[in-house]
Order: sequence, then structure tokens, then C-alpha cells
Amino acid sequence: MGSAKSKAAARRARVEELRRKEAARERRSKQVTYLASAVVVIATAVGGYFIVDSAREDDKAAAAPLKGEQSWDDLEQNHVTEDVDYKMTPPAGGDHDPAWQNCNADVYEQPIRDENAVHSLEHGAVWVTYSDKAKEGDVKTLTERVTNTPYSLMSPHPDQTGAITLSAWGKQLTVKTADDPKVGKFFDKYVQGPQTPEQGAACTGGKEA
Repeated sequence: MGSAKSKAAARRARVEELRRKEAARERRSKQVTYLASAVVVIATAVGGYFIVDSAREDDKAAAAPLKGEQSWDDLEQNHVTEDVDYKMTPPAGGDHDPAWQNCNADVYEQPIRDENAVHSLEHGAVWVTYSDKAKEGDVKTLTERVTNTPYSLMSPHPDQTGAITLSAWGKQLTVKTADDPKVGKFFDKYVQGPQTPEQGAACTGGKEA
């Protein structure tokens, strides 16, 4: 009898020991799971922070003016039929003709009227102008860019002092050569850019020459 009781007690002790070990394993498993979840949460939060921070830095870089870029605020937008005395040459905004210059990748070989071109800028176009200082190869390169870019136009402008000038509404940049990296950046920023008073307005159906 005593032997049977001893065996039963031993079995109970063995069962209890197994239960304790199983409970310990479960606790360790839960701790590992909690720790892994915490690591994932922290990593996600940190990663999200860096992504957001990186996006903010990209936004700041995109908003920052290009080196040499000029800006004008509070430009008038009245429709007028007479010539306008603009504060910059070529003009980058201000009162303008009721008819816009066609700017759907249009290249003009002769000078165009400032007042019509300014109306195109109001619609979100970038206007490329050049003087006799511009090299023939640069004019060709710019012509190719404009003919492949809706909401842009190009024409000679004999009154400007620089070789090549890019104008958007309230924005202007003068460069010496067409391969200047700022040329592409100006197009990227300002073709239908945030400075556009009338985004999405037509660039066709206006003045053709």
C-alpha cells in the first residue's frame, strides 16, 4: 500500500514538474513574442519617422529657389490691350493681353509679343527666350526640349541681356548654356507648377504667331 501511495505521489510530482516547465515555456514564448512585436513597432515608428523626415527634406529642396533664380510676388493680372511696361525683361508676369500665345510645345522663330506670352505664363507655361549670345547648338537643344514639353513655348528675345532665359509666372532664371542642370530643374518645378495662377487653363486656341 505504501508503495502504491509513493508511486502516486511521484507521478503527481512529475506531472506538476512538467506543468511548471510548460508554463515556463509559455511565459518565455510570450515574452519573445512581446519583444519581437515591440521591436517591429519601434522599427516601424523609426522607419516612418525617417521616411516622413526625408519627404520633408525633399519638399524643402523642391520648394527652395534654384541658384540665380529671381522671384516676384503680387503681380497684376489684368487683361489689357495696350503695351505694358514690365519690370523685368523678358517679362515674368503682370498685366497681359486677353489672348494667350499658343504654348503647347510651340517654338517661334521670330520674337513674339510680350503681352501674349505673359498670358501663357498665367496658364502655367514656361517661356524659353534667347538672345544673339546663345550658341546655335544650345538653341537646337532647347528647341528639342520645348517641342517635347506641353505648356512650354520658345522664341528669340533681342532685348534680353543674357544668352538664355527661362520664365514662369513670377519666376525667372538666366543661364549661359542649354546643358546647365538648372534648365531641367526649372522645367520640372514650374511647368504647371504651384506658382501658376490658372492651372490647367488652355495653351491652345490662342495667338499662333
